[in-house]
Amino acid sequence: MNKPPSVAYVFPGQGAQWVGMGKDLYQQYAPAMELFDLADATLRFSLSRLCFEGPEDDLRQTENAQPAIVAVSLATLAALKEKKWALPQPAYVAGHSLGEYTALAAAGVLDAASTIRLAWERGRLMQQAGQINPGGMAAVIGLSQHQVADLCAETGTQIANINCPGQLVISGAADKLARAIELARERGAHRIVPLVVSGAFHTPLMQPAVDCMAEVIASLKFSPPQVPIIANTSAQPLTTAADVKEELLRQLTNSVRWQASVEYMISNGVDTFIEIGPGRVLSGLIRRTSKTAHTVNLGDARAINGFGMQREAF
Repeated sequence: MNKPPSVAYVFPGQGAQWVGMGKDLYQQYAPAMELFDLADATLRFSLSRLCFEGPEDDLRQTENAQPAIVAVSLATLAALKEKKWALPQPAYVAGHSLGEYTALAAAGVLDAASTIRLAWERGRLMQQAGQINPGGMAAVIGLSQHQVADLCAETGTQIANINCPGQLVISGAADKLARAIELARERGAHRIVPLVVSGAFHTPLMQPAVDCMAEVIASLKFSPPQVPIIANTSAQPLTTAADVKEELLRQLTNSVRWQASVEYMISNGVDTFIEIGPGRVLSGLIRRTSKTAHTVNLGDARAINGFGMQREAF
């Protein structure tokens, strides 16, 4: 008899949003409808309409994109749990940057309403921090981590995301970022992609958001994780509520170590990653990190129904 796969749930971050996301879940699954209705009531505006209808420029705003992605991810998870077949229990959960917040709900640390509220506060405060300390981010493809670290040291920028071999994201003040991009081109980067974000995320320029987030976090009830959460900043498991609170503040100004997080889970037996929420970005990063890892994308009704038909693989 074949050994069943060891599974991790992974959740996407900002940039995964698209107009129309979640609408089919709302229409086809009562738990997803209830989740979107809860999000609208919690935030006191129609987040669901913004997800389903846009406009795109509004959905792209950090203060909207972050709770929207979390809401769609949680709605997907709610729809999956309604199915007659059981979703495989995860050995770990993890999320990329914002996705770490969805992981909190999946691990039972926060309820859905608190998670959505916290994601909205994070997006709002990060957007404000970007106005106080203007900056940006860019993906650098084709240079080693050592090369990118060197050009960041020379320009006063920072590695914000270590996504997979050969793909890193740099972040910093606008003028310094421009110089870093110039150096990356000179040193042979295959491609440089400026990111559509409202600030220099995961750098000390986000410090204005930290103190305010600490107050919001202190106002919420955190439970110990029922499943280990792999932390963005350390690529190690979070197993207590206190550890989770510290991580949420630390990740605002420090690098997301996604490649190391995936490698940790694989080294501890995970061979299947289920990406829950909009987009397919994380699956691509995981496959570039490990040629043997199996990935599944679940972000809409069609994918959920198709997964049910293939459930025997698990």
